[in-house]
Amino acid sequence: MGDECEWMKLPIDQKCEHKVWKARLNGYEEAAKLFQKIQDEKSPEWSKYLGLIKKFVTESNAVAQLKGLEAALVYIENAHVAGRTTGEVTSGVVNKVFNQPKARAKELGVEICLMYIEIEKAEPVQEELLKGLDNKNPKIVVACIETIRKALGEFGSKIVQLKPIVKALPKLFESREKAVRDEAKLLAVEVYKWIRDALRPPLQNINSLQLKELEEEWVKLPTTAPRQTRFLRSQQDLKTKFEQHQAAGDDEEGDEEAEVPVVDAYDLLEPVEILLKLPKDFYEKIEAKKWQERKEALEALEVLVKNPKIEPGDYADLVRALKKVIGKDSNVLLVALGAKCLAGLASGLRKKFQSYATHVVPTLLEKFKEKKPQVVQALQEAIDAVFLSTTLQNLSEDVLAVMENKNPSIKQQASLFLARSFRCCTPSMLPKSLLKPLCAALLKQINDSAAEVRDSAFEALGTALRVVGERLMNPFLVDVDKLKLDKIKECSDKVELILGNKSAGTSKVAKPGPQGKVVPSSSSGDKVDAPATKSGPSKKPTKPGGQPKKGKGPGPASGPGGKGKKATEIREVEPELSIEVCEERAATVLPASCLQQLDSSNWKERLASMEEFQKGVEVTDKRALPCQALVRMLAKKPGWKETNFQVMQMKLYIVALVAQKGNFSRTSAEVVLDGLVDKTGDIKCGVKAKEALTAIAEACSLPWTAEQVVAMAFAQKNPKNQAEALNWLATSIKECGFAGLNVKAFISNVKIALAATNPAVRTSAITLLGVMYLYMGAPLRMFFEDEKPALLSQIDAEFEKMQGQTPPAPIRKLAKRDADEEEAPEEPDEEENGHAQDLLPRTDISDKITSELVEKLGDKNWKIRKEGLDELSTILNEAKLIQPNIGELPGVLKGRLNDSNKILVQQTLTILQQMATAMGPNVKQHVKILGIPIITVFGDSKSNVRAAALTTLNSWVEKTGMKEWLDGEDLSEELKKENPFLRQELLGWLAEKLPTLRSTPPDLILCLPHVYACLEDRNGDVRKKAQDALPTFMMHLGYEKMVRAAAKLKSTSKDQVVAALEKAQAIVPAKPAASAKTSSKSNAARPPSTAAMRAHSATINDDTDAPALKNDPKKNKATGPTAKVKPGIGKKVLSKPNLKDDEDKSGPIFIIIPNAKEQRVKDERTLKVLKWNFTTPRDEYTEQLKTQMSSCVAKWVQDEMFHPDFHHHIKALTALLEHLESETEGVVGCLDLILKWLTLRFFDTNTTVLMKVLEYLKLIFTVLSKEDYHLTDNEASSFIPYLINKVGEPKDLIRKDVRSIMNMMCKVYPASKMFNFIMEGLKSKNSKQRAECLEELGALIEVYDLNVCQPTPAKALKEIASQIGDRDTSVRNAALNTVVTVYNICGDQVFKLIGNLSEKELSMLEERIKRSAKKPSVVSTKQVEEKTSRTQGLNPNAAVPRKGCEEVPTKLNQARSNNSHSTSESAPMIPREFQLDLDEIENDNNTGGCELPDLVQHKLDELYEPVSIPEPKNRSVSPHFDEIHGSTDSTINFVVSQVASGDINTSIQALAQIDEVLRQEDKADTMSGHIDQFLIATFMQLRLIYNTHMADEKLNKAEILKLYSCIIGNMITLFHVEPLAKEASMGVLKDLMHGLILLMLDSRLDDLDEGPQLIRSVNLLMVKVLEKSDPTNILSSLIVLLQDSLLATTNNTPKFSELVMKCLWRMIRLLPSIVNIINVDRILLDIHNFMRIFPRERLKQMKCDLPTRTQKTLLHTLCKLLGPKIMDHLVLIENKNESELEAYLRRVTKHSMALSGGKIDSETEKGGSTIEDKESKAKISETLAEIFKKIGSKENTREGLAELYEYRKKYSDADIEPFLRKSSQFFQNYIERGLRLVENEREGKGRISSSSSSAGFSSPPDESPYVASSTSIPSAGSTNGEEVGPAVYLERLKILRQRCGLENNSKLEERQPATSLLSKPTVPTVASSSELLHNKLAHLRDSREYNQEQESHHPPVQSNSNATSAANLDDLKKRLERIKSSRK
Repeated sequence: MGDECEWMKLPIDQKCEHKVWKARLNGYEEAAKLFQKIQDEKSPEWSKYLGLIKKFVTESNAVAQLKGLEAALVYIENAHVAGRTTGEVTSGVVNKVFNQPKARAKELGVEICLMYIEIEKAEPVQEELLKGLDNKNPKIVVACIETIRKALGEFGSKIVQLKPIVKALPKLFESREKAVRDEAKLLAVEVYKWIRDALRPPLQNINSLQLKELEEEWVKLPTTAPRQTRFLRSQQDLKTKFEQHQAAGDDEEGDEEAEVPVVDAYDLLEPVEILLKLPKDFYEKIEAKKWQERKEALEALEVLVKNPKIEPGDYADLVRALKKVIGKDSNVLLVALGAKCLAGLASGLRKKFQSYATHVVPTLLEKFKEKKPQVVQALQEAIDAVFLSTTLQNLSEDVLAVMENKNPSIKQQASLFLARSFRCCTPSMLPKSLLKPLCAALLKQINDSAAEVRDSAFEALGTALRVVGERLMNPFLVDVDKLKLDKIKECSDKVELILGNKSAGTSKVAKPGPQGKVVPSSSSGDKVDAPATKSGPSKKPTKPGGQPKKGKGPGPASGPGGKGKKATEIREVEPELSIEVCEERAATVLPASCLQQLDSSNWKERLASMEEFQKGVEVTDKRALPCQALVRMLAKKPGWKETNFQVMQMKLYIVALVAQKGNFSRTSAEVVLDGLVDKTGDIKCGVKAKEALTAIAEACSLPWTAEQVVAMAFAQKNPKNQAEALNWLATSIKECGFAGLNVKAFISNVKIALAATNPAVRTSAITLLGVMYLYMGAPLRMFFEDEKPALLSQIDAEFEKMQGQTPPAPIRKLAKRDADEEEAPEEPDEEENGHAQDLLPRTDISDKITSELVEKLGDKNWKIRKEGLDELSTILNEAKLIQPNIGELPGVLKGRLNDSNKILVQQTLTILQQMATAMGPNVKQHVKILGIPIITVFGDSKSNVRAAALTTLNSWVEKTGMKEWLDGEDLSEELKKENPFLRQELLGWLAEKLPTLRSTPPDLILCLPHVYACLEDRNGDVRKKAQDALPTFMMHLGYEKMVRAAAKLKSTSKDQVVAALEKAQAIVPAKPAASAKTSSKSNAARPPSTAAMRAHSATINDDTDAPALKNDPKKNKATGPTAKVKPGIGKKVLSKPNLKDDEDKSGPIFIIIPNAKEQRVKDERTLKVLKWNFTTPRDEYTEQLKTQMSSCVAKWVQDEMFHPDFHHHIKALTALLEHLESETEGVVGCLDLILKWLTLRFFDTNTTVLMKVLEYLKLIFTVLSKEDYHLTDNEASSFIPYLINKVGEPKDLIRKDVRSIMNMMCKVYPASKMFNFIMEGLKSKNSKQRAECLEELGALIEVYDLNVCQPTPAKALKEIASQIGDRDTSVRNAALNTVVTVYNICGDQVFKLIGNLSEKELSMLEERIKRSAKKPSVVSTKQVEEKTSRTQGLNPNAAVPRKGCEEVPTKLNQARSNNSHSTSESAPMIPREFQLDLDEIENDNNTGGCELPDLVQHKLDELYEPVSIPEPKNRSVSPHFDEIHGSTDSTINFVVSQVASGDINTSIQALAQIDEVLRQEDKADTMSGHIDQFLIATFMQLRLIYNTHMADEKLNKAEILKLYSCIIGNMITLFHVEPLAKEASMGVLKDLMHGLILLMLDSRLDDLDEGPQLIRSVNLLMVKVLEKSDPTNILSSLIVLLQDSLLATTNNTPKFSELVMKCLWRMIRLLPSIVNIINVDRILLDIHNFMRIFPRERLKQMKCDLPTRTQKTLLHTLCKLLGPKIMDHLVLIENKNESELEAYLRRVTKHSMALSGGKIDSETEKGGSTIEDKESKAKISETLAEIFKKIGSKENTREGLAELYEYRKKYSDADIEPFLRKSSQFFQNYIERGLRLVENEREGKGRISSSSSSAGFSSPPDESPYVASSTSIPSAGSTNGEEVGPAVYLERLKILRQRCGLENNSKLEERQPATSLLSKPTVPTVASSSELLHNKLAHLRDSREYNQEQESHHPPVQSNSNATSAANLDDLKKRLERIKSSRK
């Protein structure tokens, strides 16, 4: 027992390792419970058990093992670190659990394996299970097979890799154990479900009986494809879809999946080596003279190539032999046989055949001249198989070459080959650069004389049209006549695409062998398979052609594309209009006088006409602007021959305006271009002419405009015009970019210009060439090599100037260019690289590569070989630029690279360099045959040969790029060779090249085993190079993949390699930035995302990305720049490795390490690391920070943060912004590192980065203040000094932001310590910094008093005063202002504190003090706001809620913020009407002075601190005044402040006191004026509970529940008192609803016993809030809250938004009853703001359509209730075009009017006249309407009130509530008082003085007469939800009357609201409970005066409200004056 007691006390983790099995058993049980309790998957508690989980599983005691397995399962399911244990735990399960006799243990083991797969660890689990198949214990083997089967059945073949499973199956079928064979059979059946017939070939060799049994089982399987039923953590969206489909019983999705095989049979097959199996005399026989011997050789080969998968190798000789047979054999049977062998070889090798493809295709195409069907068919099969091994891009040159052939059969078959090839392509495989030449060749053939050639061309064009869509094809089909175009479209309709949606239904499942042909001319099914299985299911091929931008849903294949193109064509070309039509259309825009004076002889009239013309264009809408008509009017006589330069300038300006504003077509441009070009050389009008040309270029595309302008300029022969046209073109290229320009057309004109006699023309031409050189580079010079030497030297000088410069990013948007880029998003880089090269003429040298030359190059004599190389070098030198077709040259040159003579090897390398230069990018076709052998030369022992090989290799890579070299196994095969020279050279080259790449092919991973082998190489240089290369490999492959690859090594090697990987991880280079073009695109794409981020954080950033936005505003599509910047992003879902890379970015960016921050502080204190203190950051600081961040910041974020390019810094900041609120804990944990990194960014010169940094800082300090976090001294000292340095920035915007951040920092760091840092800033040499620091010091002193001054006020002030003598004016003024601030606090004592000043300085100070004394003591609103925001810094728990500091200040927000400040310090500073007079009267009792400001000394705030009740002040006050002013106001303020206390008991006591007040009807009204304050304190307490108390495990949850109950009970009581409920303002209601919804969604409440009951109470409370609050305020707050939740600014779940919408629906249901009392203008303004931020397109993109439906329902209901009059309520919206609200309302109104007519009024009347009397409802309604009309008119008010009183008395059950509801609150109060007066007069209970009567009951002068219809009377002053009327002043008047000894009628005090007085007595309402709540309103109404003054600064919306309030104010003022005079 002693031992047991001993282990019982141990912690859980120690129990789990205890030697006593019972202790372990107990530990496992407790651990399981603990794991279930931990809610946070990232809790540090998980890490404690990381090393123990394996022991849980491998427990030796069977009983304890079960519990251990259960605990392990819970751990794996919930812990975020569980993935690290996958390998060891799965291995333990396989070896120690699967062999257990207990079934439960086995079940748990299987479940653990499946859970690991669910948490994204499928690969290591599968690896361990496959290892288990080799175990000697059959139990383990059976369990492993069963687990694999279950995993495959549940997760599917995309997660579980089938290839290793299929490979293991034959061996399992051979097992001796029947149980193993049976389980293997079940596994084979499961595998068959997923891949169908692809499983047959691998199992062909198993026992025939077993195969038969399998066949029988396979036949029984359903034909539908299986579905994944269990999903990974990253596949929750798929899980949701699956559950929805299951619920709906929908199997369509499954059917679609069944049509495309997941696994290609080819991948499951083992490759067969055929080269070694060839007959030894094969090559002799294949060249034998007897055709029978050649046939024998081919038949032997045919048998070998029938193997579906062939081992890769060197097939060059075999291919060459087959090529010779096909091309030159005279026996056509052998030609067909050779073609079949070639087809089989290409099909078996697939992509490995790519290097041979370009050599055989020309021969195959040429051989199509044979007409025998069997030969043609064999050739077709061969060329189709070859095509599948390469790309159409690589074969296009060969195909285009034969398209010009004279033989019609060759042309026909080439076209048919293209048609078949197109069918296998997707739109992305057919870029515009490829389609253009192919379409041009095919268009020639549709006019061919041979019918079969024409038909095949039509088929090819139709197929291309079907694949890419009309949008891409139409530009190539412009000149085709209608009949032929129809034929092309007809062919297009007949086409069935192999990779398209339509063919998906008919395409067959992949099978291993050849299948039937899809069309007669197509190849085998195997050919069809390859792309199908590679690409997987794809969308309709036309969709990428027609972007979904304008598409309106799915349509025909060419639908969207066609529409898009049609629109473009309309803009580009339009029919020419006659002059009569032009005049008619222009008359719709221009006044008649303008058109008449256009051709006036008086220039002044023409000028006036132009001015009218300009105005007409400016005011006309874009769509209504008839551009062609207007420019033709401008061209009317005198047109462009205008003699007056002023008129001409106006004319040119108008042309530019029309081009910019309208849909300007090329037809319109042709009207004006000639005239514009003629004016470019004009001194006065040239500038305007060029501006007009630029505008036209923007509208009609620069390439077209430039071509026209240059052609016209050189046709005019005017040298000035020519020079200026060239200058304009040079400027436009820089502004608009080079894309699409027809350089060939310019070069001829440039050559003319260079030969011109006028020097200006020559200079302009050379300048233009310099600009073109920026984009084209050195090849441009080749066009001008034949120019004169003097001119050539000038051109060279211009080129030298441009050397090293990068082309500027385009700053103008070109509509045409953008469209092109949208069409071909992946094209630009390729075009950009090869653009200049494509323009140059290339020579075909294939005819010069004769057989004699080839023989020479292969001769045995080295001298003859050298002769051949010399000849070849000469051919290349003469040709300069060559075509890629070089015949048999690659094969023989490859042999020369292995030459025994090293001189010849070097010469060959030199020739290969020449070839790369001459061939350009096309050299990539020869990489596999010639490029890889260059790498082999690295293995030469001579260093000079290796150096030559390296130079040659780099010259090739420069032309081809790295992708071709890294693709495939060739590189890994070279690295595999154990040659130390080769390895070190190759690894060094890779280490140099890999960091320059942004992405690499997946085949790079094949090099890893060999790189690891190099790490252990004997040669030290190889080891060194391998270590250097590791970080570059890791940069692309990632650490995890490389560690996984190392796991397959031997244990001794593995440890060494993993250690090297860990070292390499710390120095992984960042990926490079995009190229200039790409980066400009990515910049252009960035503004939408940053804008979204701004919306997310509710902050404003002043145009930081404006330049980027100008570049290209259309670039926010995923198909545009994002596809460019991240290649293959659209395919990431299909490939698993890419999915994982994507997950890395989607996960958290901060890794929480306990106590890491404290350790860093400790290290800095003990000088283990550098202290963060520098003037400019050195490299060691950056490296230190990078190292510290490596352990706690995500790798990809770190790469962006420390990248040399500023664009990556912006990306890093964007990522930090996105994760700020979601990872607050992580931000706090890494705050010191984040702030240090931000200080580094302060030293950057890029303004965009700096603005982004400041934006982030504002947000982070807002979040920190909300979290009540306080900066540590270490964090402050490493950040604040650098922040203060930025306050001296020259840009005002930056200084303003820095000051704002310094202001916010006072909330998270003591102001006194801030003061010290700012004082240090005074030592700066920057005068602006000193001035700003002084201003900040003054602000701190003003807010925090002199106590803030450190070290003492005297020392601080002496330093401040010393700045008065500064030379800089701004510094002097700031110092003087700061000292004056001190003077205002402590008076003359300031002179002692500041010490001795010079006379001059002292006089300046005294003068400033005098001037400041003259100013009134009124503090501006801005200062008040600033001071209030600072005082919040004093106490972070102030009653005013902290919003985002940069929240957009709308009019309503401003009004709200003013109201919220009204009860704080600002109140006594604002002068109020009658305040002084009132105080004199009230203090007239001589019983002691009562100073109102003293009442505000209770600071409201210290909310989170328990406060003891202070002793009452010792002063004598009159009884009434003390009761109302003293105790009530200050006590309520004090008690309310305690509601938000951090102490639960204090808060509960305060809530109990308030609840007592609210429950007593006679006291409840004392809370009036404090409602907002109370609600703010309440939801702050809710936030405190949610964030702090609930997370604190030490706190008793029962106390928290008690506090929750008190809060909810209080608010339910409050919202039962309707007048008080209506006082809640919009902003407060928004925050309250936000807090309540969060409370309802708090999952932690579910764990509490009373949690569900609490949630029901909250639900009840929310209903009360919705029903009883001011309807305008609550509706407005819900709309804004919905907006915020959808923007994700509050980090809400979708459930949150759903609850907000449910609240909105409830309010919508209430709308019919409240529509006449809500402020519709405000509601529509909020809806407008919502629709502006969430336009229809954005709402459609959301997963859920509820927001759209909610918005529509709200607007429909309002339209239904208000009818057309709703359009009158849009007055608050300044710019109605910003949203679709107005247009939507018009549509709905029009529709509803058509349907319902005038039903609304009748229904309203019907609803408003409910009476239980015999009198008809219509008559009652008329009677009441007449009465209310009388009350509303000034003359008949008393009569109307009397009639209403009589009517009410006669019909006691009459319900007049609907009539009252339509009127304003003031009008209701007016009726209420009038009825009470009539009642008093009738019953004789007293009189009210005439003055009071007139003041209280006179009809409001501007109140509209009441009409009993749907028209409502506007509510006075209801803009902020509070009605301020004469009642406020009447209450104060009562107090004054009491002071003066006058009578106060007791009845007047007990006023009821009109609703309670007039409603049916039989139906009790909430309003009746407030009958006695008006006893003590006097002082509490004072606060409303301040609100009223605020409203005078921000007047209410309705005009009549102002007038009413003003009139009442004047009336009351007179009454108070009379009282005062009577006193005197």
